Amino acid sequence: MANSRTGESMIARVVRVLDTFGVERTAQTASEIGRRAGLPSSTAHRLVEDLVHAGVLERDGEGRVRLGMRLWELALRGSTALRLRQVAQPHMERVQALLREHTQLAVLEQDEVLFLERLSHPDAVSNLARVAGRLPVHASSSGQMLLAHAEPEVRERVLAQPLQAVGPMTVTDPEVLRRILANAYRAGYVIAPGSIEAVATGVAVPIRGDGVVIAALSAVLPREAPIESALMALRDAATRIEADLRTSRW
Repeated sequence: MANSRTGESMIARVVRVLDTFGVERTAQTASEIGRRAGLPSSTAHRLVEDLVHAGVLERDGEGRVRLGMRLWELALRGSTALRLRQVAQPHMERVQALLREHTQLAVLEQDEVLFLERLSHPDAVSNLARVAGRLPVHASSSGQMLLAHAEPEVRERVLAQPLQAVGPMTVTDPEVLRRILANAYRAGYVIAPGSIEAVATGVAVPIRGDGVVIAALSAVLPREAPIESALMALRDAATRIEADLRTSRW
């Protein structure tokens, strides 16, 4: 693809445009996209028009643009994330029905936690995680479980960076986090009270595919709730998901 005068490829600029959309920002003008993507106004408007024409973006009645159905269609074709979500969902539904709290499926993506699914209950405790949303990998029970089983270079890269506080008890000391990860690796679960929300505790277990951890299954409970039944339900669901993955076209 043709490069810009700065040496940046067209693909890189398109990715920057798409990255300006988020769970809380679903519609924007071309000018807003250009500003958030750090692109010249003329470049942003040209890229937006090309992407609208291709169906990757679509324009609403107010002239703003949103992610288009064509992008959704392409993303679902052959997606490993979709297959994992489809296999996991019935088992997650049983966990959610039992606990009546948030039940989540997450993967590690570019040193962050990406949530593939979240099942909730109207009376469930507060929870910041959203489907297709991300959280810092060190800050949640899912992230800590995934980081505990990540490649050493990934773990060391995260530990070498400043660890920002997300909640009142987010672990920001790298040596403390290192000990938590080591214990998570040995124990096969993580408990993270108050790490994201003061009123909540995250509990996570690993999901394995082909012998390696590919995802984390978690529940978000009220801060003082007992975790034994949640941990048992999550472990049972993870075992069933792994069995289904072995017999599916994973």
